[in-house]
Amino acid sequence: MLHRLLFLLILGFSLPALAQNNQLAQQYFMDGEYEKAAVLYQSMAEESYNPFYFDRYVSSLMSLRRYDDAEQALKKQLKRTPEDLTLHVKYGQLLEQQVEDNEAKKQFEEAISNLRADKYQITQLANAFLVLTKYDFAIRTYERGTKLLKEDGVFSFNLGDLYRRKGDIEPMIASYLDALNEDPRRARNVQTYFQRYLDEEGLLEAQKQLYARIQEDRKENPLYPEMLAWVAIQRKDYRGALRQVRALDRRLEENGQRVLDLGNLAANDKDYETAIAAYDYVIENKPEGSPFYLEAKREGLLTRRRAITDGYAYTPEDLRILETAYEAFLQQFGNNPASARIAIQLAELEALYLNDLPKATEILQRIVELNGVNENVRAQAKLALADYYLMQGEVWESTLLYSQVDKLFKEDLLGHEARFRNARLSYFRGDFEWAQSQFDVLKASTSRLIANDALDLSVFIMDNLGLDTSATALQTYADAELLMFQNKYDEAFATLDRLLTEFPGHDLEDDVVYLRGRLYQKLRRYEEAAAQYQQVVDNYPKSIRLDNALYALAGLYESELGDKEKAQELYETLFIDFSNSILAVEARKKYRALRGDSVG
Repeated sequence: MLHRLLFLLILGFSLPALAQNNQLAQQYFMDGEYEKAAVLYQSMAEESYNPFYFDRYVSSLMSLRRYDDAEQALKKQLKRTPEDLTLHVKYGQLLEQQVEDNEAKKQFEEAISNLRADKYQITQLANAFLVLTKYDFAIRTYERGTKLLKEDGVFSFNLGDLYRRKGDIEPMIASYLDALNEDPRRARNVQTYFQRYLDEEGLLEAQKQLYARIQEDRKENPLYPEMLAWVAIQRKDYRGALRQVRALDRRLEENGQRVLDLGNLAANDKDYETAIAAYDYVIENKPEGSPFYLEAKREGLLTRRRAITDGYAYTPEDLRILETAYEAFLQQFGNNPASARIAIQLAELEALYLNDLPKATEILQRIVELNGVNENVRAQAKLALADYYLMQGEVWESTLLYSQVDKLFKEDLLGHEARFRNARLSYFRGDFEWAQSQFDVLKASTSRLIANDALDLSVFIMDNLGLDTSATALQTYADAELLMFQNKYDEAFATLDRLLTEFPGHDLEDDVVYLRGRLYQKLRRYEEAAAQYQQVVDNYPKSIRLDNALYALAGLYESELGDKEKAQELYETLFIDFSNSILAVEARKKYRALRGDSVG
């Protein structure tokens, strides 16, 4: 007992001193005072052998070029602790520093050949090689360790990391996939590495290896198809991913959520064909009472509508087919609070694409009057209904509905949207000063879209209100905008022509050209729209519409005219030459996306 107490007493005194010496030695070493560091590290290593202290002692001697002393210390320590194979690595480093590469390699080889079936020893030796960036020796260490332990995959993740550092893509992928097979919980880690380090060519290699593993896998492990679907999604090959998730849904007898999620991803990336195929799979293979059946129905309809109306070519027949699908949905599920959003979409189709405003109005009126409908959905129906009344020239009905939503959702984005539309209505009617005061308030909206539109209209009114004492020219222009809103395109064009005839040389000329571009774009006459926007860019260098024209023109080249290089050039011009524009930030994002950058 007395001996034990004495030991603990000595230890209690020595530990603080050791910690203090360690801190001081560390400081000397970091400051390059190797002579002082060597003395302290030698003392600490002799007092209580610690591989770190000894390593720092030898490193200090090497920095002082005291090679003989370093070699003597290493040989002595190897006799004491031959099981510490990292000493061979340090000895090899010493020999390399003296340009004795062959002798150094012998030390490295000896370390690997002396390995035992000891996981800690294997990892320790591999890490020692890793510190010296000797990746090939570290790889050989793990490979020999795997054989000694007789555990396939035990070091696969470590090997993947080493191959990644070397830039050897094929074995890196293979090792990470082995690690995934060994421990499925590593799936997220493997995906992170693939996402970070694999380019398109690397992803194709991963896809190839996964296909081969799936074909060889007799146990039908779902891990590989799941990873293959993930790789396909990274490549934006949603069709390929769909094949895998459908197969997994069948094999695992799932509820369709996996397929539905993929459909949503494809739809958001505008691969409407694959998205529709995903939704149709859920509808056709899951019972009506299943949790994702109704959502697949809804999303399928919405995606079909987007596929037809999102700037793509469509025929009247396409619209009628979509109308029939909407009506079949409402007939199946009834006109009730749950189907209200679908009814709003049908009303939009009727009003904006099939030009049946009375039918759209009737559909929305039912939703507005429906008991139990979500108040946000009712407000959205009211906003749409107000728009369609305005399209039919029923101004008072429109402003009443806008005001109701504004009052109910005062501080909500729905309220801001209603206030903006009401102010725009006042602009159409010629009450410019009141409209501008409302737009000035809305410039502070938390919705960037509302704030940008409000700023545009505020600046436009301010820029033109004082140019003509009667504001007749501005009213004529506003009339043309209202006619465009009402889809009365021929009358809108005629009104713009009248403006130019009655007010030759007026400062609204550039706005007229810009609005013609918007009219042509709504009519899907994209070449003519581009010509109008280009005219603004070429002929009106001081126009407040110049940044809008550049942005619209770039969008046409990107999406409709198939010249992404030209689009990239225009976006670049916008964010460089018009950096103060509210569109500059969005233009920079689109430029980077076209250039292939990762845009967050």
